[in-house]
Amino acid sequence: MAFWLATERTVQSEGVLSRFDPRFWTVNFPRPMMAAVTTIAPDALRVDAVFHTAGDLAGLIWESEDTHDHPLLRYETARDYRGCRLSFQWRSAGVVALDAVNGPVLTIEGRDAGGAARAWYVRLWNYAEGTPTYAQVALDFAALDGGFDLPGEADPVWAGDIDRMFVSLVPPGYVAGASTPAPALPLPVEAWVELRGMTCDGSGAVLAIGDGIVPEHGLAMASGYDDSYTLTPARLLRNVLLLGYRGSITHYVGMSHYMRLEANGGGYYASLAGGVLNVAAAAWHADFARTAQALGFDVIWSLSYELFDAYCWGDWKQRAWDGAPALTGWSPPSTLLSPAHAGAMAYLRTVAAAFLGLALAAGLAPKFQVGEPWWWVMPDGRPCLYDAAARAAFGGDPVPIATLATMTTAGEQALLDAAGVVLAASTAKLVAAVRSVAPAVQTHLLVYLPTVLATAMPDARRANVPLGWARPAFDVLQLEDYDFVVAGNVAATARGVAAMQARLGYAAADTHYFSGFVLRPDQVADWRAIEAAVAAAQARGTGRTFVWALPQVLRDGYVHFDQGEDAMDAFDDVLFPIALGQEAEVTPGFSTAIVTSGGGFETRNASWGEARTRYDVGPGVRSEADIATLLAFFRARLGPARGFRLRDPFDACSGGDVPTPFDQQIGVGDGITARFALTKRYDDTTRRITRPVAGSVRVAVAATETTAFSVVAGGWVDLDAPPAAGAAVCVGFLFDVPVRFAEDTLSVSRATFLAGTASRVPLIEVREAGA
Repeated sequence: MAFWLATERTVQSEGVLSRFDPRFWTVNFPRPMMAAVTTIAPDALRVDAVFHTAGDLAGLIWESEDTHDHPLLRYETARDYRGCRLSFQWRSAGVVALDAVNGPVLTIEGRDAGGAARAWYVRLWNYAEGTPTYAQVALDFAALDGGFDLPGEADPVWAGDIDRMFVSLVPPGYVAGASTPAPALPLPVEAWVELRGMTCDGSGAVLAIGDGIVPEHGLAMASGYDDSYTLTPARLLRNVLLLGYRGSITHYVGMSHYMRLEANGGGYYASLAGGVLNVAAAAWHADFARTAQALGFDVIWSLSYELFDAYCWGDWKQRAWDGAPALTGWSPPSTLLSPAHAGAMAYLRTVAAAFLGLALAAGLAPKFQVGEPWWWVMPDGRPCLYDAAARAAFGGDPVPIATLATMTTAGEQALLDAAGVVLAASTAKLVAAVRSVAPAVQTHLLVYLPTVLATAMPDARRANVPLGWARPAFDVLQLEDYDFVVAGNVAATARGVAAMQARLGYAAADTHYFSGFVLRPDQVADWRAIEAAVAAAQARGTGRTFVWALPQVLRDGYVHFDQGEDAMDAFDDVLFPIALGQEAEVTPGFSTAIVTSGGGFETRNASWGEARTRYDVGPGVRSEADIATLLAFFRARLGPARGFRLRDPFDACSGGDVPTPFDQQIGVGDGITARFALTKRYDDTTRRITRPVAGSVRVAVAATETTAFSVVAGGWVDLDAPPAAGAAVCVGFLFDVPVRFAEDTLSVSRATFLAGTASRVPLIEVREAGA
């Protein structure tokens, strides 16, 4: 298997796209309102929205530059619209109508003919024929005017350099520039807009778009609504399909956008008044389910105990001993629902049933995941077991636990055991509620290993991995551990998976693994560790491996592909079979550009950070037997096609002739990172070592040698536990150099050898991906 982080399309396949294709519009809006755009026909889109305040405004957006799709699948950037004519049928209800003040306006953002940034405001009613809620609209971008009244207020649009445009949608009673927070509407307003029969013609009507297909590779995709609600389901699922993912998509329904809200005391709170899901989320997920089914995907609907803090009723929240609510580190924060609160748990059960109802209506096999249910633990170790409902469940006066890091009494352990019983009972009721809607549902439990198996808080699993989850409470155990993965703590992953399977009784085939994710764009190097974790999960016999998650895959251009069973390995992990003597030639080289000025001064630019070494191993060929061995080895490597190991006769050890664990410092502990790259320093230059000799690596942490480590392919040391902050990590090792034959031909002869002349056998060092 292999992966690639693509940044742009080069030789990959392209197709064509009609500009303004309904699949590629987006929506945006402020809280607390909600809106969604879906495709209702190949030439039609629909916006569903719910407005809560007089300041709510939704924008239906078309962007000239595609920043949402995968780099290989984006449509081309084309900012000149002067050759485009767009027409569509407009239908609407619940929004200010076309002919009214604050009615739908097409805001065009770009630059004028002189290059100055500006915006134009095109009132759609000026280009409509029909009624204010049912009209035909035609826009010729070569002859378009902004302004409310035409021709008196005409502001000619120069459409040669446009960044984006959006149609503004507002509720009756809208107040432009309303205060913050804006006053609440008397009642929430549910609205919809449809653009049907959308056509674009003219010389600028067609765009190129990537349509290459990555072969199916066996991995599945995970995604989340809170990261994707602005896009159409058709657009998202097109990416998933073309990037080679198949089978089930784990879809986290989120914690901040699916709920209906009711106003209370100046805030808005999750509510079942008038239904379960708000109209926008319901429309989006119904379309997502139908589109997934049409493309051959299953959907695992994931619902967690997490809720956007601002929308959560105060008595629903888990709380610490001092009453502080459980808040995550997101900004703005989310909170965790108390498994002991009857109202909060009843709400989750109703929401789960609603989503399964959408799945059944679309003809999908019912699949449901309880996502990361747990009692929250504060960063300082305080467990959130003390909300009013939890206190009552634990007898009214539960023992205070200052921190899970210093558990000392049997009473504290008993409280955690009781919390585990309450948590397991809540998930059992949630599963029962789903089964009441879909008796054949396949149930999944997602557990986050770094939290529930934290070595600093070993008793946390009493509360957060209750034995009530043991098989057959769920059909499938799903595990994720991205903190371990990006820290390179492979040993922790292996221990965590084994511990979970042993504690809960799920076999490898009944276990799924989530590999990811990369939080920020500047952390793209983490994809290498994620890819390694994918391979390790498959080697364990994991039933299904998911990449978490789609938004990061699209942002970073991640492409996973299988090389296939017959693919040629680029490297054979074998040692060059002829021992080299002192006669072998070793030539380190750099690539340096030197520019000499007329006055004789030089400017030097080193293109390589490390030397690349060339070898001539011909002098080591001393006998006819060596010639036969060399020829056979050359044929087996297909000449320069496959790399191999070479023991450099002059530089093959981290220090002297025999490695010690203190030869090279390769890192300093931070309490989190457990994986370190093997390197060797030459004064101020560092050389990456990717081919250590098996069994030769020795490690010391904080000046003490340790055997609690493993050596991972690519020249990595994985410590069993992350070293403490400030602890020096040192190593010693023997190593080989990855090389290949430098030429496609090899010329040796018996006569040359007998004449005492060495054959020429050039090799060149290979830069490896781990370097």
